[in-house]
Amino acid sequence: MTLEIHPAFRPLLDPTFVPAVLWNRAYRAKAAAHPACRTVDLALCRHDGTTFRWSGTLLPPGPGHDELTLRYMERHVKFLLWQKGGSRLLIAGAPDVAAALAGIYSEKGARNFDWGFIGTKIFGEPIRVEAVEKSALPEANDSVMTLGRNLKGCRIGFDLGGSDRKCAALIDGEVVFSEEVVWDPYFQSDPNYHIEGIHDSLMRAAAHLPRVDAIGGSSAGVYVNNEVRAASLFRGVSPEDFEKHIRRVFLTLKERWNGVPFEVVNDGEVTALAGSMGLNANSVLGVAMGTSQAAGYVDAEGHIKPWLNELAFAPVDFRDPSESPVDEWSGDHGCGALYFSQQAVARLAHEAGFDFAGLPFPEQLVKVQEAMKQDDLRAAAIYETIGCYFGYSIAHYADYYDISNLLILGRVTSGEGGNLIIQEAETVLAKEFPELKIKLVVPDEKTKRHGQAVAAASLPAAEVGACETVEKRPLVGVS
Repeated sequence: MTLEIHPAFRPLLDPTFVPAVLWNRAYRAKAAAHPACRTVDLALCRHDGTTFRWSGTLLPPGPGHDELTLRYMERHVKFLLWQKGGSRLLIAGAPDVAAALAGIYSEKGARNFDWGFIGTKIFGEPIRVEAVEKSALPEANDSVMTLGRNLKGCRIGFDLGGSDRKCAALIDGEVVFSEEVVWDPYFQSDPNYHIEGIHDSLMRAAAHLPRVDAIGGSSAGVYVNNEVRAASLFRGVSPEDFEKHIRRVFLTLKERWNGVPFEVVNDGEVTALAGSMGLNANSVLGVAMGTSQAAGYVDAEGHIKPWLNELAFAPVDFRDPSESPVDEWSGDHGCGALYFSQQAVARLAHEAGFDFAGLPFPEQLVKVQEAMKQDDLRAAAIYETIGCYFGYSIAHYADYYDISNLLILGRVTSGEGGNLIIQEAETVLAKEFPELKIKLVVPDEKTKRHGQAVAAASLPAAEVGACETVEKRPLVGVS
């Protein structure tokens, strides 16, 4: 199963990397040139009626084609599942592909992790793949989320991280108080630790406001209609307590705060929104390289969309699975977290000649950053390799997103190493994909300092007037 591709650049420490964007383009060109090519249409659906549509061209079935086509479609479906999200996949025009994917995305299939996590955990039912007639495909129904850019009134914005809770109070868009409180949520089994911790931060911020008109927040994980569907912050809580206390934790907090408008979304979405607001620009894809890879997207109209944008699980490397790194959680190969995170730095540090045996990934990153400050060529090679990965992957993302601005952040991108990542990515884009006009942007200090809190606080819509003229009154949320 090979396609002939010729990358103009090879990652310094990982020269057998196969850019997904080039492999896909080679397949599409081969399919389009075949006189018996066929059209495939698919619909990715959710239980609530949200539907995403896609059409493409495939090689005809037969020896020499089937393996390539299944590889192309399986990787494409994998990307769509983690980019947009859904539990029912309807395929028209390729019953052979539908049958193969139904086996792969099943309880005993190669993608059983995705089958259970996206299906049951996030959308409440296992993923199903079905072959249908084109006339049976539902129409696209991809409503935007009209959240954000609401700055009037007295608002609270918060962000829940793995080591601290950030919270800020805003009056008509201006931050009047901000604070970080250290906590340790990952292995706390008591739901009240989380509930009361978040409530405490809200109270601290509210003490600096004459009233509270709206509360907005962000956190790593998957949130649907303010319900927690999956989040590592709560992994210490038992499944029973999760369902009883955590799934609806933000709705519970909303009740405590007298029902004020209260919205919580994934932190990647808020980061992209903060970047869009700071840049005064739209079509923004935000990518954070930290403990894992996080992402968020703001469309051309400035809206957040009801997508997952979990690019840590999206494939970017189409090498043979036996040759590419494997994600220990999902069991899949060539996915984003292995290329754009602290884990990626640790993997490449070994190839560069560092010996960090036994050190946790964050400490390995610190060692590499220190080496970079000493002009260590081994450290530079790590960042150049990630930059090469990134350039090709940005072009791959552009096949799925309308991108004018790409916001880059996260601990991996700090310091001179981050500059090397950007320089290398820009070189790849300019040489290989000159048609793409994507501006790579690092957030300014104001956005880094307060942008996330401002964007989070702006999520809920609230019919309020100016806040400065309101007399001090007893705070809500004291129960």
